[in-house]
Amino acid sequence: MIRFRSWSITRASSCRMSKLLFICSRNKWRSLTAETVLNGVDGHEVRSAGTEPQARVRVTEGHLGWADVIFVMEKKHLRRMQEKFPHAISEKRVICLHIPDEYEYMNADLIQLLQAAVIEYMPD
Repeated sequence: MIRFRSWSITRASSCRMSKLLFICSRNKWRSLTAETVLNGVDGHEVRSAGTEPQARVRVTEGHLGWADVIFVMEKKHLRRMQEKFPHAISEKRVICLHIPDEYEYMNADLIQLLQAAVIEYMPD
C-alpha cells in the first residue's frame, strides 16, 4: 500500500523503483505537485524538473542519470529530452502520463490524475 496524504492505494507492478523524476514544461505546477505528493512515500526519492528555459528547475543530464524511472506529463517533454540528451535518455524507462498543462500546483483534480496515472508503475 502507498499512502498519498489521506489515500491508500494498492500498487500493481512488482518492479522496484526508488528514484522517480517527474518532468513538465516549467516545473511549477504538474511535476512539482507530483514531487510534493510522492516524495518519501514508501521510501521513494522524487525530484521534478522542467524542459523550458524559464523552468523553476531545468532538467539536466544529471537528473536523467539519477532517475530510475522518468515520468513526463506530455509526449512533447520526451521529444525535447530525446533532442537535448539522446544518450542519457536512451537507456531509461520513460512513462508518459498524458496530463495536460491546465492544472495549478496542488490542484485536487491534478493530484487525483497523478494518483491514477502513477499507481500502476509503483512497486509492491
